[in-house]
Amino acid sequence: VQLAESGGGSVQAGGSLRLSCTASGMIFKINRMGWYRQASGKQRELVAVITNTGSTAYADPVKGRFTIDRDNAKNMVYLQMSSLKPEDTAVYYCNADVIPMGWGQDHSDYWGQGTQVTVSS
Repeated sequence: VQLAESGGGSVQAGGSLRLSCTASGMIFKINRMGWYRQASGKQRELVAVITNTGSTAYADPVKGRFTIDRDNAKNMVYLQMSSLKPEDTAVYYCNADVIPMGWGQDHSDYWGQGTQVTVSS
């Protein structure tokens, strides 16, 4: 199972970006999908998560500005980021809780390589 992010880049404060993540490989089912971020010198932190039924949760700093959604048919998750602030600058990682084919009901966490988001003031 592999996760691949796209859509990062540089933007001025107040701007918007949309991140995408595609899960590929021998996937039976994807449970939770989410986005995390890690700023330079800081620990990785949760940004937003979405269940396979569409329930969502957001970290307080991004509530009202970011929106997570997913396309279960395509094994994709998205993060729409608006009103971006310099403090949103970080590497953004896609995460998925996946049941690979042939694993029965066992599942594991998978991570993408990350995509850089830089917001300038």
